[in-house]
Amino acid sequence: MRFRAVTALATAFAAAALLSGCMLLARPPKDLDYSRTRASEGGHYRATIRPQGDSLPQGRLHRWTLHLETAAGAPVDSAAVTVDGGMPQHGHGLPTQPRVTRALGGGDHLVEGMKFNMGGWWVVKFRVRATDGADSLVFNLKV
Repeated sequence: MRFRAVTALATAFAAAALLSGCMLLARPPKDLDYSRTRASEGGHYRATIRPQGDSLPQGRLHRWTLHLETAAGAPVDSAAVTVDGGMPQHGHGLPTQPRVTRALGGGDHLVEGMKFNMGGWWVVKFRVRATDGADSLVFNLKV
């Protein structure tokens, strides 16, 4: 009987700690850059994201075009690109597994399977491997 009471109390404290932690992170940092064009972390590439219809819908699948170019501005058509992301404040990833399905030419790549299941601050990260090297691009989004 005593074990059950201790377990229940420990569970209650853990739940309270998790909830208070979420409340402390109720707002994203004030200096976030939400631009849709950015340089890669290592400086090898520059990319622009263009969501279908130019909006970031909540709760439904949509496509993006990822425009990828070298730091010098040359379009990158042959690249291995992976997509990852999530909500930093909530500690979870994307609800889907978006992926680049094909190169469209002129540095454009089709990204399918994007979905944001709730509003708030999201981060989407592209890892690129092409002739100019391996690098990452991180986009902050407000959905």
